[in-house]
Amino acid sequence: MKKLLLILVAIITLHACGENGKSTDTATAAQDSAEEITTETSVPEPIPAESTSESYSYEVVVSDMQIPWGFTFMPDGSMLITEKSGEIIHFKDGTKQQIKGVPEVYDRGQGGLLDIVLHPNYEETGWIYISYASPEGSEEGGNTAVMRGKLENGSFTNKEVLYKASPNTTKGQHFGSRIVFDNEGYLYFTAGERGARDENPQDITRDNGKVYRLNDDGTIPESNPFTENENAKKAIFSYGHRNPQGMILHPGTGEVWLHEHGPQGGDEINVIKKGENYGWPEVTYGENYGGGAITDETSNPEMEDPIFYWLPSIAPSGMAYITSEKFPELKGDLLVGSLKFQYIEHLTLDGNKIEKREKILEEIGRVRDVRQGPNGDIFAAIEGTGIIKLTKEE
Repeated sequence: MKKLLLILVAIITLHACGENGKSTDTATAAQDSAEEITTETSVPEPIPAESTSESYSYEVVVSDMQIPWGFTFMPDGSMLITEKSGEIIHFKDGTKQQIKGVPEVYDRGQGGLLDIVLHPNYEETGWIYISYASPEGSEEGGNTAVMRGKLENGSFTNKEVLYKASPNTTKGQHFGSRIVFDNEGYLYFTAGERGARDENPQDITRDNGKVYRLNDDGTIPESNPFTENENAKKAIFSYGHRNPQGMILHPGTGEVWLHEHGPQGGDEINVIKKGENYGWPEVTYGENYGGGAITDETSNPEMEDPIFYWLPSIAPSGMAYITSEKFPELKGDLLVGSLKFQYIEHLTLDGNKIEKREKILEEIGRVRDVRQGPNGDIFAAIEGTGIIKLTKEE
């Protein structure tokens, strides 16, 4: 790919027009016309983040939390919040209640109690879904699992494990994991590649480094892409992922979008398509920690390109698509948390293209999750603080 980029640079120099990039047509068609190559760009180059404006501040809504990993809103406006160490907190009327009956979690490194969402028809079904690092299994360590249960009298009851990735490992990295429902009621969740980049993400007979799709009861949809493959993990929806810790349902298109951690550089935003390969580690914009190429390839015609990537990495966690009338300047855009640089990033969208990056609330702490509340307020989970609400300066 580096050779291809050099060729494109040469083309641009000679013709003084167009942009770097690869054609969205087939490789053969792209080679037929230098003009096509230089005017059609699949992956725009990274853009710098602009300094934050003074327009925003915040108030702490839920205090004294260590690593609030995910949170969701109940129909009455109260919150359910996961602490990575293994607690679910119900925050209602200014009071925190620790929920009983939470499953045992494997709290190591990046693993622990992770995401939490309600069933789309929660008021009818009562189901709550969590993802977590589970120690269940014959091997030592843990791996990503999804469970559903119900909240009854302060306890998590009627628990059902819907999926458990295997095998367990004592490695502490890359569990994922976010959960989202689409408009047809399918449940999607992510599981990172668990630090086994050369074994898991490209192999559909193995768990990890995948986006999975289930029915809401944990059964596998017949329309999943690999159900006819005898040896494949039938729950896989897409593969070739590294460590996705942000996922949303785009309200306009109904697409599932996710972002995932790159290595040193190359965090990505991807639009998830059925059965597609997202390339890790065969293609990446990042490099090994400490330097050195993982691969020379940043694209492959048989793999899906990201719609955006970060250089340097921001270590993204949590993502929200904003529809709130309370923040018209953010409406139709993305908010993403940065663990590394400790701010919220505002990504201005034009369709699938990121037009601008802006830092909001710099040096606030490691931002673990970002959500829009049911009344249009915007909240974020901050490590060492708790849950904050975004406010505007008068």
